[in-house]
Amino acid sequence: MHKASELVKLEEYNPEWISWFETIRLFFESKLKPYLIRVEHVGSTSIPGMVAKPIIDFDIVIRISDFEEIRRRLENEGYVHQGDLGIPEREAFAHENEDLKNQLPPHHLYVCDINSRELHRHIMFRDYLRQHPDDATEYSKIKLYLVKKHSGDRESYIQGKDEIVQSILERALENTNL
Repeated sequence: MHKASELVKLEEYNPEWISWFETIRLFFESKLKPYLIRVEHVGSTSIPGMVAKPIIDFDIVIRISDFEEIRRRLENEGYVHQGDLGIPEREAFAHENEDLKNQLPPHHLYVCDINSRELHRHIMFRDYLRQHPDDATEYSKIKLYLVKKHSGDRESYIQGKDEIVQSILERALENTNL
């Protein structure tokens, strides 16, 4: 993924991010069927109007019983399993195949079981912000402020977002019928 000292670069919302995701989705659907349930576009690039790093975050949704086959197929494409990186129920993969890096848009790939709490958190967060553009605007403002404040300190930027992310997740949970 990224180094803690790597500069965070945010961009205004780019409608092309949707087609970037579609390119990624089609690629992985062709490589992972029949083990793949679906591919979910998550993260700020999936929310119209949001500022974001120009990197597509997506979750490959599977049944946990198929994880080893998915991992094998991803490794065949040049991906390296990185474990959960401290976030349970979400497995991260980094791509190290230079040809693939040139073929696909910049992305972060995660694999989640269909019943994963982290998958549901990603979707709930995304859907809430899509339905509440004022909250998406507020979140964008905080992200821009944090980039200026923490310039090359990615870890501080991420930690700085924690409070608003938790607040948005709480509001999203209040808006569901769970």
